[in-house]
Amino acid sequence: MVLVAAAALVDADGRVLMAQRPEGKSMAGLWEFPGGKVEAGETPEAALIRELAEELSIDVSADCLAPLTFASHGYDDFHLLMPLYVCRKWQGSIAPREGQALRWVRPNRMRELPMPPADLPLIALLRDLLQP
Repeated sequence: MVLVAAAALVDADGRVLMAQRPEGKSMAGLWEFPGGKVEAGETPEAALIRELAEELSIDVSADCLAPLTFASHGYDDFHLLMPLYVCRKWQGSIAPREGQALRWVRPNRMRELPMPPADLPLIALLRDLLQP
């Protein structure tokens, strides 16, 4: 079982930040919600705060992470459990630190991006939350 925390960072226009997995990583080229593995002794919120600082150069407060849903998906060699949080407020300017491409995407256009299988079921709930 691999526990990963992810964030749907939402801008003032209701778009969601997606990150493309860089070359050299598994599932390279696919688009995903920013986040990463929860380390031993870490809460999902603490892991997400750490990962967003490491990957995107932003500071997020736990108060600004609203749990929305989760993914539970069996890959060939591991099972992924991934809580998804919505975050609309952060400090700093988003800047990729790991060579990943970033894209702001409207929720109704997210299915146009190639994504890991675990991320796909999360789109509908996110779209329903963010559509006027």
